[in-house]
Amino acid sequence: MKTVLVTGAKGQLGQCIQKQSKHLKENIFLFEDYDTLDLTKKDQVKKYFEQHKIDWCVNCAAYTAVDLAEDESNEAFSVNAEAVSILAEQCNKYGTRLIHISTDFVFDGVINEPYTEDALPIPLGVYGESKLKGEQNIIEILKPYFIVRTSWLYSEFGANFMKTMIRLAQERDSLSVVNDQVGTPTYAMDLADVICEIIRQNSEAYGLYHYSNEGSISWYDFAKQIFEYVQSNIILKPIPSSDFKTKAIRPKYSVLDKTKIKENFNVEIPFWKDSLKIALERINE
Repeated sequence: MKTVLVTGAKGQLGQCIQKQSKHLKENIFLFEDYDTLDLTKKDQVKKYFEQHKIDWCVNCAAYTAVDLAEDESNEAFSVNAEAVSILAEQCNKYGTRLIHISTDFVFDGVINEPYTEDALPIPLGVYGESKLKGEQNIIEILKPYFIVRTSWLYSEFGANFMKTMIRLAQERDSLSVVNDQVGTPTYAMDLADVICEIIRQNSEAYGLYHYSNEGSISWYDFAKQIFEYVQSNIILKPIPSSDFKTKAIRPKYSVLDKTKIKENFNVEIPFWKDSLKIALERINE
């Protein structure tokens, strides 16, 4: 029986893994968040690994406030890079296999074809830089690792774009959403499924992977589909990014190529629209 530690357990992906882990009855799951396991504190992490025999670690913990990171770079790098080193060192010491979640924000979005794992990462802001540094730290320290980059994560848990759109549909008569940033929404429950499958297979196909749902759309398209599914009459207007100023620059194109993860783990990836429908049905439940 394997023991699986999931950090960042109160985040939306962590909560999705909690739900999906019920299908992996042959494993013991330990769910920890910063209030019970602060990854930035080396002594605390060392003590935890001393007290528990951890076979797998899924690191969902992250500083994800993209705009705030521009002013809080120390905090972003502390969680997304330095804490990742601390975790990787303990995984290396105890032979723990690490699954670490990263982001499409490591890319600058200047090409118009799906990014493969071999594409050169060029982050545009502090958040992307800190997540890339975390990836690099893992690669330097550890061999049995899986780094999974994902994009536009949403679910029925936590704060995310889907839930924000549902709220705004109830509060406003009209809304403007950018239509020149293209990527792929990812239902966190689908990503949780793939993470659980890697563990179920007891895989040793280590390396860097990309995962999102299938298809490519703009944020405007995403919002439009949400409003269509919830039967909202809100007036939706497409606008360019130049009309919606944010402190951090977003990549204009961040579609991820999923060929490698599909082939190595024999997984089928749902189309974004199908997963969105399921997520909205579950949130209504």
